[in-house]
Formats: sequence, structure tokens, C-alpha cells
Amino acid sequence: MERFRSLSFKNKILFATITVILSLSLGILAASRLILIPALTDELKRRGIGIAQSMADLGKSYMLHEDIPNLTGLVFDTAFLSERRQLVAYVFITDAGAKVLAHSFTTEFPKPLIGINPIKPGLTHAIRQVQIQGYDSYDIAVPIMEGIYQIGTAHVGLSKKHIDHLVDQLRNAYLGITFIIIILFFLISHWLSNYITRPISQLIQVADEISRGHFHIEPALAQVVYKEGGRDEIVQLADSINNMAKNLEVSQKQLRESEEKYRSLFDSGPNPIFVLDAQTQEILDANPSAVESYGYPKAELKKLTFADLGGMESGETAVSGADKMCGGSEHLVVSKVQHFKKGHRQFYVNIHGCATRYKDREALIVATTDITEIIEKEAQLIQASKLTTLGQMSASIAHELNQPLNAIKVGNEFLKMMTQEGRQIPDEDLLQVVNEVGNQVDRAAEIINHLRDFSRKADRVKEKVDINRSIRAVHSLLSQQLHLENIDLDLRLDPGTPLIWGQANRFEQVFFNLVTNARDAVAQKRQQGGASERQKIAIRTRQELGRVIVEVADTGMGMSAAVKEHIFEPFYTTKETGKGTGLGLSIIYGIVKDYGGEIQVDSREGEGTTFRLSFPALAT
Repeated sequence: MERFRSLSFKNKILFATITVILSLSLGILAASRLILIPALTDELKRRGIGIAQSMADLGKSYMLHEDIPNLTGLVFDTAFLSERRQLVAYVFITDAGAKVLAHSFTTEFPKPLIGINPIKPGLTHAIRQVQIQGYDSYDIAVPIMEGIYQIGTAHVGLSKKHIDHLVDQLRNAYLGITFIIIILFFLISHWLSNYITRPISQLIQVADEISRGHFHIEPALAQVVYKEGGRDEIVQLADSINNMAKNLEVSQKQLRESEEKYRSLFDSGPNPIFVLDAQTQEILDANPSAVESYGYPKAELKKLTFADLGGMESGETAVSGADKMCGGSEHLVVSKVQHFKKGHRQFYVNIHGCATRYKDREALIVATTDITEIIEKEAQLIQASKLTTLGQMSASIAHELNQPLNAIKVGNEFLKMMTQEGRQIPDEDLLQVVNEVGNQVDRAAEIINHLRDFSRKADRVKEKVDINRSIRAVHSLLSQQLHLENIDLDLRLDPGTPLIWGQANRFEQVFFNLVTNARDAVAQKRQQGGASERQKIAIRTRQELGRVIVEVADTGMGMSAAVKEHIFEPFYTTKETGKGTGLGLSIIYGIVKDYGGEIQVDSREGEGTTFRLSFPALAT
């Protein structure tokens, strides 16, 4: 069986066909031996019976008239008739007493034949194989009847040798025909196996050429083009492979052109472009712009990972962007990421990335854009906005500082008076005055430090921020001024609010701007006579679906739908000339987006405005 498996498909078809033909031939031969040869023998025996019956009918009258000469002539005519000479071995007739009346032997009648094949009563004939003079014969006995009486018996001996000779001739003829059929079927099978397997051979050659990367198939192999119809399936398969090879050749050409275009764009791109390993972020390739921008030779860059340059994000989320992209997102866009040139020189970039394959491995194509100059200008705008805010809060800040100064002055005046009058100051009074002065100095220092921290230029390094703490810092600076303007600042802060990524200084800037804008909206409503009672600004925080929500609501003028569409655009303002730059909400929007947040506005004219800020919460 193993040898058969190792044969070619053509030889398998050939041997399988020959095996089937031989099996059928042997089966037919066996069937002929079991059916045809016994049938032929029976047919010859029936012929012998017919001869004996004819002789009995003709010889009956000769026996009745005791005409032995004619009876003998009948016997010889029957035995030596030309067409029966080979078949009939002997003929003889006996009377009712088994006396031989006539026979065809030229010598003395063989005595063993007398009474050798009696006919049982009621039978029309009897057949028995006998051996006479060294030859086997079939003795066929037929009764000679006169009415109901048997007056004699006609015996015909059929030569078994002749019958066997006829059987051998039939068998030899059949074997010859079978042999000729086998030869014909062998030749036909050989031709068919070659015809059937020729497309497969072509298919194998085409597949070998394709496996070697040769998609241009010779015309001798690609003989015909596949067409729908009742054609041979193997030929259709071969044609399909040929067509596939042609398509692959076209695709390979297009791929080569695409690769050349990619390489041209990659090399000539004005921005740095990196090819990274999708799992390790190892730098697999970099274009000339990347070499120039980052200051590393290409060979040295390819020894680094993208994280060595700054990664996909700043701070503790350096790998999260790449992981997110490889986890299912096809594209990645990250803004304002801190990167480092050779020598640890800092600059800022925007990152665009997408998943791809590079040299049979999962990879990322990442492009960076230097935005350092934009970041610096943005920081200058934010700083200018802070200073503007501080200028607007100067009255409130002065009031806040006056309170501890007045308390210190009162304590000092008390001590001065007691000293001038020469009066003894009780120890408990002195201790109370000293403690109060110390507390007021600490309060004033806290206010000044807070103002100094707020006014300094904020770093871009992310940190874990408690949003409630930033809101309380704004409340401490603005609550007194708002109180003097008959506005209540209502805080409803959830103490369980999670930390978020950001920068506390910038969040204070966001809430300073939102609260001062709310104050202006309330003041405008009063000027237009829309409110006489105390107004309110409410700040609420909570956690919702893994995000930290901050809502800043006021009872001011509100906005129309047309104004609401433009409020985050730079330099857009509804205030009078000289009272607003139109940068406050634009800066707020940029800061919120920098830290992965979302900002929504709900406002109706005359009913107030609610700003809803949402930030991703850090896992606890």
C-alpha cells in the first residue's frame, strides 16, 4: 500500500483502471466457467437427445418389420453424417430384451455397453457418462415406443473429448478476446491517464514557478483561459491557477510600484517618520527627517525604542497609546507629547500612527510633528490670561490681604497701648494676641504663596490631581469678592471623587475663567434689570461611569444658540471692546482637551448657563 501511495497520480489512475478491468475480466471468466460451459454441455446433450429421439422415431417401423438392413443403414447414417461425425462417438439400437439389433461400430460390439444405461419407467431419456475403448462418452438412451409399450432403446454416444474440445475452443476464444480487450483498455487507460493528468502536471509546474516568485508563466503552460461551462474540473483548476499567476504578476508589479512610492514618500517626508515593532516599540526604520530632527544617526536610532525618545504619551501613560492602537484601533492621534532629542534636549510633538506589516511582522508607522513653537505661544497666551485674571481679581486679593493685616494691626495697637500706659498684660491675653498675629501672618503668606503659584508658568508634566482641591483654591480667592457683589459661590464637592491626570495650576486657570465668566454673566443680567435678589454660582463634582464630572452653573444671562456655537473660537467675545480678549474659553477648551477631557455647554437666554467638564478617572 505504501508503494501505491508513492506512485504518481498518472500511474495510480493507470493501475487502478487496469485492476478494475482485470477484476471484471476474471469475474466474467469465472462466471462463464460456471454458467456458459455447463450451458454449452447441456446444449450438446440436448442435441444428442434429439438425435436419439429422431433415430427412435425412424427406426420403430424397421423394428416392427424386423428390417435389420435398413435399421443398420439408419444407424450408420446417424453416426457418420458429416455434421455429426465429430460429436457422435457411436450409435446402437437394442430390442426390449437389450439385444443389439444394429450398431455403428466397425469392430465387435463392446459388451460393456449392453444394459449400461437403462431407462427408468416414466422417463423420456437417460444420460450416463461411460468409458468405451479408452474414451469417455455421454451415453444418451431414448425409448422406442409402440403405443404404451417399449419395444426397444436407441443409444447415442456423444464424444466427451469433442465436447471438451469445443469448451476449450470457447474458453480460448474468450481468453483471446479478454486479452485483446485488456490491451485496448491498457492503451486507452494510458492515454486517458496522460490526458487527465497533463493539466495537473502543468498546474504543478505553475505552482513551482509561483513558489519561486516567478509569476510570469510561459505560454506553453498557460494554454487556455478559463471560461464558464461544462469543461473538465482539473483543466478549469489549471486555468484558474494560470489566471491567478497572471493576477499575482500584476499585483506584484503594483506592489513593487506601491513600495517604491512608499519609500519615496518615506524618505522625502518633511516630518519624522518611524517604523516600530508593534509589541516592543523597537525602531525598525526611520526616514532622513527623523535622523535630522532627533539628532541621532540612523544606525543609532535603530538601536533605540520609541519610548527612549518620549513614547506615545508623556508621564506614566507612555505606552498606553500604542497599546490602544494595537488592541484594535487602526489609527492613533496623540497631541502635545514631550520628546527628547539627542543630548536630552526637550521639544513637543503631535503623533499620528497606524498599524501595518513590515517584513512579515506586526508594526506601526508613526509620524511626529514638531509643535514646540506652538506650545510656547500657547503657554504665553495662558500666562497672559492668568495675569489678566489676577488683574481682574486685584480688589478681591487686596481685601483678602487686608483682613489679616487689620487683625495684626489691632493686636499690635493693643500691645502698644498697654505698654505706653505701663499696665501689666495678663499672660493669657498676651498669648492670645501673639497666636492671633501668627495665624494672620500664616493666612497672608498662604494667600501670597497661592497667588505666586497661580501666576507662575505651569509645567506640562502630568501629575495626579485632586480636582476638588483646585476648586477650593479658586473658592478661597474669589468667594469674598463674589460675596461683596451679592453673589453666592456654592460648592457641592463629592469627597469620593477619584484623582485625574493633569496639572493643578492649569485646572485652577480653568475654574478661575469659568467663575469670572459666570460673575460677568450675572452682573450683565443685573445691569439689564433681569435680577434684583442674590444670584448664585454653583460648582458640583461627582463620579459617573469611570469619569470625573465637574459642573459650573450660574443664574446669569445665558446664551443664544448662535453665540453658543462660537464661544470656544479664539478671539470670539460678546463683551464690549476693551473688556474681553475672547481667549478665555478657547484656552479652557485647549486645557481640557490636553488632559483627555470633554466640555459641554447647556445655556438658555435669560435662564443661565451650565458648563459640564468630564475627565477620565484614574483607577484606584
